Amino acid sequence: MNDEPKPAEGLSEAFLKRAAPDRAAMEDLIVVPFFAVVVALLLGALAMLATNVDLATVGRSYVALLVGSVGSFNAISETLTAAIPLTLAGLGIALGFRAGMFNIGAEGQLLIGGMAAVIAGFSFAGLPAVVHVPLVLLVGAMAGGLYAAIAGWLRAATGAHEVITTIMLNLISYRLVDYMLRLDFIQREGRSDPISKSVLGSAELPRILTWLDPNLRLHAGVFLMIAAVIFIHWLLFRTRLGFEFRASGESPDAARYAGMRAGLIIVLAMGMAGALSGLAGANQVSGVLGRASPGFSAGIGFDAIAVALLGRSHPWGVLLAGLLFGALEAGGRQMQVDAGVSIDLISIIQALIIVFIAAPLLVRRLFPWGFRKPAPVAKE
Repeated sequence: MNDEPKPAEGLSEAFLKRAAPDRAAMEDLIVVPFFAVVVALLLGALAMLATNVDLATVGRSYVALLVGSVGSFNAISETLTAAIPLTLAGLGIALGFRAGMFNIGAEGQLLIGGMAAVIAGFSFAGLPAVVHVPLVLLVGAMAGGLYAAIAGWLRAATGAHEVITTIMLNLISYRLVDYMLRLDFIQREGRSDPISKSVLGSAELPRILTWLDPNLRLHAGVFLMIAAVIFIHWLLFRTRLGFEFRASGESPDAARYAGMRAGLIIVLAMGMAGALSGLAGANQVSGVLGRASPGFSAGIGFDAIAVALLGRSHPWGVLLAGLLFGALEAGGRQMQVDAGVSIDLISIIQALIIVFIAAPLLVRRLFPWGFRKPAPVAKE
């Protein structure tokens, strides 16, 4: 009896390995980003030296960066507060990557979700917080999801590339937010500038460290962030829908051949990605800002692309990357105060991290001792 696998079986096995990679891929998830961060910090130091910053100041700046990110309760609070929206939006972008789509629209989805959350936050006076806070978060997620689903539908129905459509939707969201902030029922009374009404106290995410210090800004969104990471990991690696997302991302043609509905997968993946970005926007207006103003997203949607890349589109990797970028943001402010170094250096370091993450082969060449050597191919 012939025990050799049939060609179709061999193809299916290869496809499954691509759609569900084994644990050897953990090198790309952990080792490559680690070395990318190390090289970025080293090159950041060289950039400071090249601009006539003395070596002692370079040392003080990195010490301040560390102290400002994890050196006190206030530093840890600021790091986590900054990491929450970055991680939520990064999860959305990572989900799109897994489904084979490059979602550039997290910024616009965050803005639309945040505006919807603000409206829900000041419109339902008298609701108890246990109802009002989940309602605000749900409205923000739904608005962001519906906005992103537009790009998904255009991709599925017309073949329009999501990079182009999401960029255009970003631009639309800027002007839409400006317009909405001038509407009478949204603009704060007595103000001529585009500032929304403040969300009600019952719609604010409660701060969780006020018992230590009333000035600590960390809020209950940190639990939302952890829950989102766990949920997306479960969705991607423990459910049929998640497998379809990953399979479609690895090989759309093979996914269609296997009977998967490619158009529906595209719309669902984009909608869920937008919902996570909208949730990030709702988190900002409900937990940090308390209102909306032009550009209240502060570029978080674009930084989230770097977070997703650094996290290798893995939920737990995205969490670690979000914490790192949150630490860079919080520590960068301290570095500017203590060492007098421009906070623009943080942008340089972030850009360098992205460069090396995008070139893993370069990282492997620079640090060959940090990776396992490939097993030799057996000769027949």
